Amino acid sequence: MEPALTSLIAASITFVGTHFALSHPLRAPIVRMAGELGFTIIYSIVAFAAIAWMAHAFGEVQSGFLGGNGDVGWIIATVLTLPAIVLLLGSFIANPALPAPGAEKAARKQPAGAFLVTRHPMMWGIALWAVSHIVMWWSWRTNIVALAILILALVGARLQDRKKEALMGDAWAEWESKTSYWPKWSALPKAGWKLWPLGTAAWLAATYAHIHVGNVPAGIWRWL
Repeated sequence: MEPALTSLIAASITFVGTHFALSHPLRAPIVRMAGELGFTIIYSIVAFAAIAWMAHAFGEVQSGFLGGNGDVGWIIATVLTLPAIVLLLGSFIANPALPAPGAEKAARKQPAGAFLVTRHPMMWGIALWAVSHIVMWWSWRTNIVALAILILALVGARLQDRKKEALMGDAWAEWESKTSYWPKWSALPKAGWKLWPLGTAAWLAATYAHIHVGNVPAGIWRWL
């Protein structure tokens, strides 16, 4: 196996593993020793170091092109990335999972917008992005990074539920009773009349930027 590909695998495992470790079993002892600010600094340094390692290794990989799945793969990826961005944007609106004042109050409200689909719209948006890249079957380096992010998102969502149950108690239990971990895709149109136009604009911008950042036309731009 190409050394750079091995390095990318190691970097991806490190990124996912350190995220889970720092977000869950190691968080409390580090906060006790270094405080919330100290934990945030440590977490940020570790995360950025792992991401930098992944980015460097990704750029160094010279082999492993898989040929892609042609137009079928591109169509599936294009379709998946639109709801991915809609869910991601919707996750920033009154999300009780975010570390912000009033989280418990938000958890006791009736779900609306993207939370009608799933209580983890951010994680599922990221997961859809990852799946959209895997179905392309473009290269091993792309698949490795996408798989790492997919695991991070979906396992991370489950672990987040456990952490919030411990931190927020009845408020999070109530939120869980009104929402679903698994997406209810039929509720996507109900995400909000403002969110869909905004998500579509962001989707068009992101896929257009892919031409310049990734040197590969993506989304509808591939056929325009």
